[in-house]
Amino acid sequence: MANRPALHNPIHLLATGFGAGLAPVAPGTFGTLVGVVFYLALVGLPLMVYLGAVLSLLLVGIPLCGVTARDLQVDDHPGIVWDEIVGYLVTMVAAPSGWPWVAAGFALFRFFDVLKPWPIRAIDERMAGGAGIMLDDVLAGIFAAGCLQFAHYATSQLL
Repeated sequence: MANRPALHNPIHLLATGFGAGLAPVAPGTFGTLVGVVFYLALVGLPLMVYLGAVLSLLLVGIPLCGVTARDLQVDDHPGIVWDEIVGYLVTMVAAPSGWPWVAAGFALFRFFDVLKPWPIRAIDERMAGGAGIMLDDVLAGIFAAGCLQFAHYATSQLL
């Protein structure tokens, strides 16, 4: 494996989702679980404040992930999961309330993050640095959010 992030370094600590990305299996899944915790902390905010928080975390994440990747000498180290945290938060923009939707958002985001259909894969393969690390997960979050909103609409029509 590549160099290991130094958790005493605050940049690495954040980029690894407070160490969640160092899980021996499925680090992206563990990073997304940290995203669920972030979501639960933000869910009660007005939509525009929530969007501002997500945008701030995205903008912080670009240099955070870029510096960590450069330090570890790897394009996208598996332990870097700040992108999963933000991607999940994108998934949950204006999401319906309730644990079933939290779980559905989790499953949809992981599906798109792992499968990486076009154009997610193209961004993942062609963009370098912190922006590349972040943006493929943001796009996976947008895809997942669209599916989540469609599912909510479809289920509301059935009731």
